[in-house]
Amino acid sequence: MSTKNLVLTGFMGCGKSSAGALAAIRLGCPFIETDEMIEKRAGISVSEIFKKHGEERFRKLERQAVTEAAAGSGCIIATGGGAVKDADNVAALRKTGVIIYLKCSAEKIFENIKEDGTRPLLQGDDKLERIKELLSGRECFYEGSADVTLDVTSLTIEETAEEIIRVYGECR
Repeated sequence: MSTKNLVLTGFMGCGKSSAGALAAIRLGCPFIETDEMIEKRAGISVSEIFKKHGEERFRKLERQAVTEAAAGSGCIIATGGGAVKDADNVAALRKTGVIIYLKCSAEKIFENIKEDGTRPLLQGDDKLERIKELLSGRECFYEGSADVTLDVTSLTIEETAEEIIRVYGECR
């Protein structure tokens, strides 16, 4: 098993958590989800952190979670959708891992999360338009931080997990 971490980045709803967890099970390695770490520490959901304390507080908690996750080895780490906007996060993740950008179209992301009301940055009427807006502002961060880009727009979670496993094998 590789000692490098495999870091999954990309917009919410692209499959980081689902495909990452499946790949970790198949590889027999730990799976770490930074948003989950934040929720456990805070004792409330990400959306509650945003509501009660704002995005700035969330990003501070995220930086702590990313630093801790990156300190491990041989793990698959799923980051929150905005984690790579912070250069310190990218530096910490790159130090011990290979960063994979799970690229996905706005339309597919919308299909994946349209029923999910827990996404704090997607509140409002036109979720697809908001996804397009956020995605266009983040794409340069995803692409700029990635060692590998996987277009998962037409892949199932199973197929995405297989691609993650393939990349993991190449990084050993």
